[in-house]
Amino acid sequence: MKSALAVAIPTLPRVMKIVKATEKYEAWLRRRLRIVEPDLALKHEQMRSAPFPFLRATYYRWAQIWAEKCPEAAAAPKVLAVGDLHVENFGTWRDSEGRLIWGINDFDEAWPLPYTNDLIRLATSVLLSEMSGSAAEGIFAILKGYRDCLEAGGRPFALAENHPSLREMATARLHQPERYWEKLHALADVVSEPPADALKAIASLMPESGLHWRVVHRVAGLGSLGRERYVALADWRGGSIAREAKALTCSASAWAARRKGNNAIHYQDILDRAVRCRDPFVRLRGTWIVRRLAPDCSRIELAALPEGRDEVHLLHAMGWETANVHLGSRKPRTLGEDLQSRPRGWLLQAARRMEKAILADFAEYN
Repeated sequence: MKSALAVAIPTLPRVMKIVKATEKYEAWLRRRLRIVEPDLALKHEQMRSAPFPFLRATYYRWAQIWAEKCPEAAAAPKVLAVGDLHVENFGTWRDSEGRLIWGINDFDEAWPLPYTNDLIRLATSVLLSEMSGSAAEGIFAILKGYRDCLEAGGRPFALAENHPSLREMATARLHQPERYWEKLHALADVVSEPPADALKAIASLMPESGLHWRVVHRVAGLGSLGRERYVALADWRGGSIAREAKALTCSASAWAARRKGNNAIHYQDILDRAVRCRDPFVRLRGTWIVRRLAPDCSRIELAALPEGRDEVHLLHAMGWETANVHLGSRKPRTLGEDLQSRPRGWLLQAARRMEKAILADFAEYN
């Protein structure tokens, strides 16, 4: 792991424009994955809709420019980072004890990066999202949550006992689970036969062999929109079950760093090493990430949170959970000492800098 964490952050003397960057990244992606063109067209449409969806959909651009915009932060100690972190990359799942857990939901872009990357991107997403509270107060809460977690040595969020307010926010969308299943069952069957390795990956996470299922096409996410994504639906012992296989390749950080060849997919690495109550139904199978889909095992969008939510408390928890992930590859003392050395207000200033860059790219892309 030591050699992986030593990967250099790219420093580009002249960064290409956003449209050109998008074309080059998608060409790079096409050499590694089969692209679902209608989904990619929808992604481009969503990128033009508002700055926050634009941020979510363009991690490749972030990876290309953030070190240039925030050079002091880019010199921080490296961790196995989330990469594409933002306020809607959190959700719930059930651990091996059946407990409801809350935390970071997706690690498609996991890569060795300065720990500051995830904090700045999360803070920038606060500025660009529709969160209603004070941005400065919210970003301070992220930083405090991160620092508090380092001091505690990390601890996951099991919602049943210790986090009533977070539990209320996280479970507000679970009151009518039948709507979730109605939406999945209404999806159209895939037109062509899914790849054999995707079907094998799905079968490996089914509750028993020999089950009959139908495979549907699901449109989800923004950063990964355009990649193959197959959902198998089955009736099993009185109810519906679903498993999803999504195609993966290495992080867009590899593209931004101009790394040649086939680079590692770090999804399983980061799951295994983080301070985490793992979801036993999330597994990397070759180049497919497979997971269980259910009302209580999914990403939480801001729109699904209750209107009276405590955003400061939520952002504190997001900062804490970010540290949970980083502690899988760095000692808390190393991160804490670097954090302590940074000037007051550094995170807000860096997030404002990136907000300005994202808004300029968004305007140009439109």
